[in-house]
Amino acid sequence: MFTLTPARQATLSAVADTFIPASAGPLALPAGSVLLDFEQATQAIQAQPLGTQAEFGKLLDLLDKPLLGLSWLGPLRPFGQLAPAQREQVLLSWARSRLPALRKGFQALRKLCMFLYYGSSPADGRPHPAWAALGYPGPGLPLGSSGPPVSPARPLPTLAPLADTTYDCEVLVIGSGAGGGVMAGELAQAGHDVLVLEKGPYFDAADFTQREADMLSQLYEARGALSTQDGGISLLAGACLGGGTTVNWAGAFRTPDYILEEWAREHAAPHFLSPAFQASLDAVSQALSVNTDYPRHNGQNQALRDGSAQLGQATHLIPRNEKGLTDSDAHFQNLGYSSLGDAQGTKQGTLNTYLRTAVAHGARLLPSTQAVRVTTAAGRATGAEAVHTTATGQPVRVVVRARVVVVAGGAVHTPTLLLRSGLRHPHLGQHLHLHPTVVVAAHYPHAMHSWHGPSMSIVNDTYTRLHGTNFGVKLETPPTHPGLLAMVLPWRGGQAHRQLLQGADHLGSFIVLTRDRDGGRVRIDKHGAPLVDYTLSDFDRANMLVGVQAAADIHVAAGAHTVHLPHSTLPTLRATAGVPHNPEVLAQLPQLGWRPNQFGLYSAHQMSTCRLGGQAATHPLRPNGETVEVRGLFVADGSAFPACSGANPMLTIMALAHYLAQDLKNNWPS
Repeated sequence: MFTLTPARQATLSAVADTFIPASAGPLALPAGSVLLDFEQATQAIQAQPLGTQAEFGKLLDLLDKPLLGLSWLGPLRPFGQLAPAQREQVLLSWARSRLPALRKGFQALRKLCMFLYYGSSPADGRPHPAWAALGYPGPGLPLGSSGPPVSPARPLPTLAPLADTTYDCEVLVIGSGAGGGVMAGELAQAGHDVLVLEKGPYFDAADFTQREADMLSQLYEARGALSTQDGGISLLAGACLGGGTTVNWAGAFRTPDYILEEWAREHAAPHFLSPAFQASLDAVSQALSVNTDYPRHNGQNQALRDGSAQLGQATHLIPRNEKGLTDSDAHFQNLGYSSLGDAQGTKQGTLNTYLRTAVAHGARLLPSTQAVRVTTAAGRATGAEAVHTTATGQPVRVVVRARVVVVAGGAVHTPTLLLRSGLRHPHLGQHLHLHPTVVVAAHYPHAMHSWHGPSMSIVNDTYTRLHGTNFGVKLETPPTHPGLLAMVLPWRGGQAHRQLLQGADHLGSFIVLTRDRDGGRVRIDKHGAPLVDYTLSDFDRANMLVGVQAAADIHVAAGAHTVHLPHSTLPTLRATAGVPHNPEVLAQLPQLGWRPNQFGLYSAHQMSTCRLGGQAATHPLRPNGETVEVRGLFVADGSAFPACSGANPMLTIMALAHYLAQDLKNNWPS
């Protein structure tokens, strides 16, 4: 387990001082400012696999040794004994290094420091010392609203064992998000005795503080710091009751028809073209109140719409699973915090829909409980062994006996659990798709306030099927609160980065979401923890760069004067009145190095690691979601997708779970 010793803390403090230096002017830090919450930093590191923790410890130890000088051909002194300019030179040399380990180390330090500094907020409610210069008002209702209409009482009763416990049920559902929540609600409503295990905690509307660092650390997998093994891709995944539906951006896309046709044709899964699957899409859309009735867009969504129109490209409203919205400033402002949990209760994730249905029909919920393995006997699933963490942090052993087990832990943890449970299908954990995503940000002459309003309300699908294939990119918009914004903007020096953030209320950001053809894999280490391996292929990178150039063109057409392109060399496109001054910057993008950790790459969608289909040799799941190796063991989440969905996957996961639930009701295992 990683330990932040006094020496390591001093080194990390010096690193933070270099990434976020004191300055004059509006971004100056008050004397004696503490840049990092070291307890939060330690917890974030300790949430990683043990091997990753050991690597981070070695990284800090290297920085504290004279041999550090060999890594940048500088003086043989520890990092803390270097002059400020030399410290910056060390970090920049690592960022540009041809050695993957140094680039990985740079990015690990940069992301940790940037997010924890800009994403934290004082517990006493005072504004963050840097927020005024960013133009960021901070959590809450800045225009003086009396507050969101929520009750402090949590509406879902949950189990809370204090000693080793055994539960009996008919159906055990592991996971409570888009897949597990729907399964639990549908099967409980059909009269089955359902128990839901959820690895994460139970938070509800009254618990969502809108404080970025706190919410990511409590609601997201690995405290928001999960990444691929090479550190090149940051992975965002919900780890709380309701899973991804509690923290996603509320986009409720239907699966594109050409994707369903591809899945049916290439994976011997004709049911994706059936009226029954369409009926499942309709059913979950109705249950989630999916609509396009929201009355307002924030600055960056309006820019995506206006810039696309200037270029003759169509955009569409994004269906969203929210209800009860008005055009009030309070609703509009608080919609921007959806990725940190919805304090208004307007987002219709499984917390407000299927889990309530499940509980109303007798289902039991057990949050803060990690499934260790699925138990089997004579080739059939018999339940699971798990560990529940009490409110005081004590581990309690839980044994569940069940007739049917449904695993819905997501595309990282579902294959991990199945591998820990002894399944050995050769394609289990393979074919990982991530919708790899880059951010293209731009400064506008007018205020954007992009942290308010729906995070994503406009989409440009012009580039989704490039070169006559089913692969390409969608252009959307992300949340832009300071922690994530500071983390995704390239760093070319402390003062330069602070200047990028100054006036962040004038920044608008588009994301280039790539439907990846070539996948990665999930495996387990010797302790049974997940390890994610993924490298962006040349094919997928070429498509991504088409999207980057398109996003830049749209920014310029919408009136941006400075476009920050997503590479560590920070190429910048400048424009006036919709005309770029240096278009050659875009033409030169493919010639830049795009190796891991030379640019920021992110994923909020993980899929296909337990894909279902009609070919048992290459698909770990049968078309009905049951594993080919163990009877009575089903999977119902994004890991079951035959391939990448090509659109934000929540609604597709829920429709698949709904479809599989109907089949299970009608064909109950004997």
